[in-house]
Amino acid sequence: MSALAAFDGVSGGLPPEDWDALAGNRLYSSYDWLRFCATDIGGRTATGAVHAAGAAVSVTAVAEEPNPFYQWNTQLTARGLPAPDAAGLLVGQRRGYQTHLLTPGGATADRAAPALLDGVRSLAAELAGSELLDGAFGGPAGAKEPLPCVASFVGTPDVQALRAAGVRTAPVLLTTDAWVSIPEGGWPEWLRRLPSKGRRDSVKQEVKAFAAAGYEITREPLEDCYRQAADLLAGTQKRYGHSYDLHVLSESFRLQGAAMGAKAQVLFCARSGEPPVGFCLFYIHGDTLFVRAVGFDYERLIRGAAEYFNLVYYAAVRIAAENGLRWLAPGIESADAKALRGARLRPLWLLDLSERSVLLGRDDEVRAYNAAELSRLSAISPAVSKALEHDLYAPFC
Repeated sequence: MSALAAFDGVSGGLPPEDWDALAGNRLYSSYDWLRFCATDIGGRTATGAVHAAGAAVSVTAVAEEPNPFYQWNTQLTARGLPAPDAAGLLVGQRRGYQTHLLTPGGATADRAAPALLDGVRSLAAELAGSELLDGAFGGPAGAKEPLPCVASFVGTPDVQALRAAGVRTAPVLLTTDAWVSIPEGGWPEWLRRLPSKGRRDSVKQEVKAFAAAGYEITREPLEDCYRQAADLLAGTQKRYGHSYDLHVLSESFRLQGAAMGAKAQVLFCARSGEPPVGFCLFYIHGDTLFVRAVGFDYERLIRGAAEYFNLVYYAAVRIAAENGLRWLAPGIESADAKALRGARLRPLWLLDLSERSVLLGRDDEVRAYNAAELSRLSAISPAVSKALEHDLYAPFC
């Protein structure tokens, strides 16, 4: 596959319906989501896909990426580890925090991983000196070493498959990915299954306090309310000291709504006759409700009314149950809040696939970091320690 062929549309030339058949329940690998990634504001990137042995994986050529979570050099340097150059081939898409090796008919990734690994490495070599992204990777073809080839936010089974296929570096723990099981009994059964009576009582109190504050929850397509959602997201960015540009936030939501259409749904919470104080953007895809973004006007929140938990967890659990879904995926970080509300915490890894990776021979350092991070997570609270799926962390800690 030539470099340009991999970027023949976001699915590498595969028709949308065939791509989505491969992606299945994986929202962040779906065709429409990749369309959003290709158009999202900021950076210089190209979205495509590598195909091999009937399997596929999304890829992103990265000249510049503004999101620090997807800057592999930033992530590795912050962990005291060697880092490759910032420009190269990201194995995965540039938004969503989940990367998957996509296989047909439920086949396991280990059978497809060798061909996919060869494919992405070859693509990284072809990109060096290519004219993709207006020559951002410099020089005539073949004049440079292969570009860095790095996979981010990969689950343990896919990491193991790629390692068995020939990757010689150890994966670096990036974060936890939370998954909340939705039982057949819906809200009452979900509440019953929380870790303790004290936790169940606390949730009931938070639901009562939210109602007593006079809040109501409404629902709109993102396409109709992206500016309002961006305003509230800016409030959260400001509260936690993150830099933001309101125009960028608004335009990104506009583009997301345009790519995803009616799938992109927003919950607002507000008191009667007042503007919303919070929002939650979510997607129903396959058997899962994915929480994508959350924001609040913190100065207008009511003390003790638990707006965040009611909007992001309790309303979402009810919606998931009403739609017969199996999972709520509230995303990364905030491990304690998620564990206390019944989430299981799975690891997401960064894996350098480059044949001449700067991490070669650094397995002891990487594993020491992973083990220390797992210990830190376990020490946050008994709830987090219990929620961690330790068998998924153990192979690389």
